[in-house]
Amino acid sequence: MSLTPPSAFPPGFAWGVATSALQVEGAAAEDGRGESTWDRFAATPGRVKGGDRPTVACDHYHRFPEDVALMAALGVDAYRFSLSWPRLFPTGGEARPLVAGLDFYDRLVDALLAAGITPWATLHHWDLPQPLQDAGGWPARSTVDAFLRLAEAATRRLGDRVRHWLTVNEPWVVAHLGYGAGVHAPGLTDPRAALAAAHHLLLAHGRAVPLVRAQVPGARVGIVLNATDVEPASPSAADAAAARLGDGHLLRWFADPLYGRGYPDDVCADLRERGLLPAGAPPWLRPGDLDDIATPTDLLGVNYYMRGVARSDRVPEADNLPRTVPLPPPDRCTDLGWEIHPPGLTRLLLRLHRDYAPRSLVVTENGAAYGEGPDGTGRVRDSRRVAYLREHLAACAEALAQGVPLHGYFHWSLLDNFEWAEGFSARFGLVHVDFETGQRRPKDSFHAYRRWIAAHRR
Repeated sequence: MSLTPPSAFPPGFAWGVATSALQVEGAAAEDGRGESTWDRFAATPGRVKGGDRPTVACDHYHRFPEDVALMAALGVDAYRFSLSWPRLFPTGGEARPLVAGLDFYDRLVDALLAAGITPWATLHHWDLPQPLQDAGGWPARSTVDAFLRLAEAATRRLGDRVRHWLTVNEPWVVAHLGYGAGVHAPGLTDPRAALAAAHHLLLAHGRAVPLVRAQVPGARVGIVLNATDVEPASPSAADAAAARLGDGHLLRWFADPLYGRGYPDDVCADLRERGLLPAGAPPWLRPGDLDDIATPTDLLGVNYYMRGVARSDRVPEADNLPRTVPLPPPDRCTDLGWEIHPPGLTRLLLRLHRDYAPRSLVVTENGAAYGEGPDGTGRVRDSRRVAYLREHLAACAEALAQGVPLHGYFHWSLLDNFEWAEGFSARFGLVHVDFETGQRRPKDSFHAYRRWIAAHRR
């Protein structure tokens, strides 16, 4: 099946898949691992759909050789995984990391390299040790120092073999869904705490970059932002303002300080209007912080799942212009109701390249939740995911054709896994996982991605 000409993707383009520790590893109480905020959150009734818990998840901790063999059969040359913070520092306050935890990642990295797969390590993918949360969590500045101990220990042990390091995954989600909206761990509903958390996540990133470089000669270091192409629902000035402000809260609040611009004035004004920022400097902002956050990086990771369409709530609906961007039909949404809109990925990549000029862009996550299971023959026919993947790879090719320095694509996810507050109900994997037995079954999308990688690798 043809996708795009092989020349669309440059030599050395990273073809990969991604997971995170909490979602796949399991072994929640083995080898000294401590409790994470997500373990506590999932154990709280009503927090996670179906009462699901990540105690076993995909059992990747024990079955990683099987999963590496699947990646080798898939033909990817890169695997993005995360390090379990409580597996290395059970309370977050230890002077030294657990040897057993480091040994596990040693084995995983060695297995990847033996299979010809480049490891990409993410330091923090949401699983904060619960004792750190009890001491204040990300709204507390002390968590930055704890994160630097994690970064130092991980890069000291693995940096001789791991060259690609991502500091923090989706700080917007950690801060605003975890501390503001309460729908993710730790489940708090304090918008001011969310703003402090967002700042400290960015500060932890900025201070970790030189630390990683000092430990890992030749390292490529970056951060991962969840980003959405936000369009106004109509040509009205009200919708245009809503789209700009929505983009400001989601993307510019994070990207602007990362690229030396400080926090955006229009978003600060909106937060002050809502009583969430003081008239002067916020209490969490200290001299030198913005310089640290703006430490130059080697790449920007982009997680894209859907576009946003902004409709103003500041004018009565009857006074606004009619919508020109209709709501998507059901067949253009995933099982989570997320709109399937590949052109938004192209526009987002172009915009990031134009506005921030990162040295390199990488799609670090892109995927869709669909619930197809094995049929009577054991085959998993996930034709909707095949189409989703094809369309989004074409969107990447279009961005490349327009000059975007895009150097990799990581499909989310290799495996069906514990999908945060959705539990095991939302399946994103190229590989179907039976959560009772652990059995893995490559889906049709696995085989399609394998063919496309083989046809486009240069």
